[in-house]
Amino acid sequence: MKKIFILLAGIFLMTGCTLDREPETDLADSNFWKSETDLRGACNKLYIDLPGFSHDQRSEELEGKSQNGVSSGNRSVPGTASDWSDPYEKIAVCNNIIAKGKNVPVEQTIKDRWLAEAFFFRAYHYFDLVKKYGDVPLILKAFDTTSDPDIKRGRDPRETVIQQCYEDLDFALQHLPEIDDIPEGDWGRVSQSAALGMIVRIGLYEGTHKKYHQTPGGDYKAHLQKAIDAAEEMIYIRKDHELYQNGFEKLFLHDGEGRQNKENIFVKVYGPLGTINHNNSRELESTVSMTRNMLDNFLYTDGLPREKSQVRPLTDISIDDIFINRDPRLAMTIYHVNEKAYKGPYKPFETNSQNHPFGYAIKKGFILEEDQSNSGSNDKMIIRYAEILISYAEALYERDGSISNPKLDDTVNLLRQRVGFNVDLTNEFVLAHQLNMLDEIRRERMVEFIDENLHYDDIIRWKTAEKVLPVTILGLVYKPGESTKTEVEMVGKITEANGMFKGEKVYDQSNIYVLEEAESRSFDPERDYLYPIPSEEIALSGNNIKQNPKWGNAKND
Repeated sequence: MKKIFILLAGIFLMTGCTLDREPETDLADSNFWKSETDLRGACNKLYIDLPGFSHDQRSEELEGKSQNGVSSGNRSVPGTASDWSDPYEKIAVCNNIIAKGKNVPVEQTIKDRWLAEAFFFRAYHYFDLVKKYGDVPLILKAFDTTSDPDIKRGRDPRETVIQQCYEDLDFALQHLPEIDDIPEGDWGRVSQSAALGMIVRIGLYEGTHKKYHQTPGGDYKAHLQKAIDAAEEMIYIRKDHELYQNGFEKLFLHDGEGRQNKENIFVKVYGPLGTINHNNSRELESTVSMTRNMLDNFLYTDGLPREKSQVRPLTDISIDDIFINRDPRLAMTIYHVNEKAYKGPYKPFETNSQNHPFGYAIKKGFILEEDQSNSGSNDKMIIRYAEILISYAEALYERDGSISNPKLDDTVNLLRQRVGFNVDLTNEFVLAHQLNMLDEIRRERMVEFIDENLHYDDIIRWKTAEKVLPVTILGLVYKPGESTKTEVEMVGKITEANGMFKGEKVYDQSNIYVLEEAESRSFDPERDYLYPIPSEEIALSGNNIKQNPKWGNAKND
């Protein structure tokens, strides 16, 4: 990582006006930083490097073809890790733009507009580091000499780093354009809305993390207040965004692209075939599925969870019984049996045309025409307005220990109404059914954002990972008439009567496929809430960087 800093300090990238192509020319420092075009071109690199589609298998939400080391607790200290080095490489680009861009001979307002993009992305990438590692070295300059002592800088407190993120985002908020002032040809560039959205995300994360983990420095309510203030500015003052009303399913397809969909706040833009593309649909078909553990969070039409509902089937006679009397989002997220899916009608447990794991097949975001390698071109929503609404509700409750019915109507109930789930969450409903309001707000977040890379971060900040990860991970229910698999083939792979599996009760139904056994999974709450720092980074720092608690330093080859 430190070597990358020095390398990037001498590289200056110039691109054209679009975001869908790599830089054409590398220019020496003496020939660059002369105009607004140079500033813009340098900032284009920030978008090229922005992470896009992925399917986060670190929690109990999704299952891949093989066991995930983070989710299962089966990992050790790596020698190197892109989780550490990649954000620092991108921060180095941001620092270089900020340091060199200040001297470009253009009007200050123009200069600040482009510097604001670098400040935004620096906050974005530092937040990524803090979520994984906690305290990290805070580097705010471009290195131009190997003798700079900060090359071997130790870790700064997470509170210090987060406060810098707020400062960077405040600068971005002051100097970025409003979202409706961004020209159509520049769609995808960050706006004031994106800056506010990041403040909401960081404030909620850090406020709840500090509340439940009791991390030192600062007041958790101050972070929650940051999130609340930013959300209220978006919801009640600016009013630049609203929920997409043309169908929850279409939200994740080409229909939901661009500013015409006012739910979009911060997106990664992809292009037609041959420019910048992704493999989202291909991966939905072949690499990932949703677990039964996550499916059980979807409410029933009486507004109650599985363990309390009076309208749910007592057992699954058919695989599709999971959809009976259910939150409509479930049928918008996963496939029915025989529904037109990947390369034909969806067949549970089929391994030929559908090569995904034996969890529930995800249709959210799948585009049949793009179901081939590197052919996806729909944009990736990184922050959408629904997140602002549910984060606002959660932040209010975490700050006050309560939330009013009008605030629930402005947030949770808007999400439900959008999909035709017409049972409102109210304080009276929670009291009458002996529910927990915080649990219901969290549940709403979980089902709304399936496969949107939020859930792992949520269970870390809620400090619930120690409860939901070291357990049996479950998949499909097996029904002989709806599968090409025989009952003989399924022996030892599905739950027996009363949900027993290998002598242990893992569920309340038989014939549920076991994706991972609990004995193959672990979670140490004193260790696993933070990532291990790569051993090479510790060595390069001269041991100024200290390892996270309870992680050894053995290199994982």
